[in-house]
Amino acid sequence: MAELSTVARPYAEAVFRLAQSAGDFKGWSSRLRATAQVVADPQMRALIADPNVPVNQISELIVSILGDSLGDRGINFIKVLAGNDRLTLLPEIEAQYEALKADAEGVIEAHITSAQVMTDTQVNDLASALKAKYGRDVQVSVSVDASLIGGVVVAIGDQVMDGSVRGRLEKLAFSLKG
Repeated sequence: MAELSTVARPYAEAVFRLAQSAGDFKGWSSRLRATAQVVADPQMRALIADPNVPVNQISELIVSILGDSLGDRGINFIKVLAGNDRLTLLPEIEAQYEALKADAEGVIEAHITSAQVMTDTQVNDLASALKAKYGRDVQVSVSVDASLIGGVVVAIGDQVMDGSVRGRLEKLAFSLKG
């Protein structure tokens, strides 16, 4: 959803600048992950959507759930989001913050989808090849999708490299229809 991304961006950038100036990337990652998990809970989402529940009560509930882990700036951030009716953006804010953090730290995130379970050696070899190609450290996540038939699909940001058998068959079918 483009609108969600657009609305969340200024908040993610503000938190990133705050974390950067304080040298606290890890702390803000933890705070954002925890608050995003709380807000993603179905009961909390229903409470946030309820117009009869005052926003200050919702923000106080989130702060009480997370306790001292938020710190003063984290508490203020929750209050700002609640006051602007933006608490539901927390998962998107977290995702954008993590992307900004990874970029600042010189890390790219790659998602590998494989037709079969990959060994640690295969994952490490692929990560090394990606590091050589992009000249940056690579943080890898792996999933399995048997419908690929064979091979892998690597997604880095909006770039997708399809080395799967299914992808090759689709290309072949398209060229034959040509």
